[in-house]
Amino acid sequence: METNKFDTLVDATNEFTKQGFTESFITENDKIMTSNKENQYNPEELTVVASHRFDGMTNPSDESHILAIETKDGIKGTIITSYSSEHNLNPDLIKRIPSNK
Repeated sequence: METNKFDTLVDATNEFTKQGFTESFITENDKIMTSNKENQYNPEELTVVASHRFDGMTNPSDESHILAIETKDGIKGTIITSYSSEHNLNPDLIKRIPSNK
């Protein structure tokens, strides 16, 4: 898995978008899906292509992680996780997405 160096989450998101990762992924129950919920995937049907973690300077809950992922049917997008307790993602589900090391 390629790890990129970015100063901000916006920089990372913009760069991944330029690279064709235009979809936003979300989690719901036991599926990862496109933001419009038209396409649903199991973690094994996805691959992490690149990622970057942002550490909170003063508060660990400010940490976030962006993953550039590709689906088995060629959809490319990102999913952004937060280490804060105030998010609606399923971190265990996201950890099951294989990476292409």
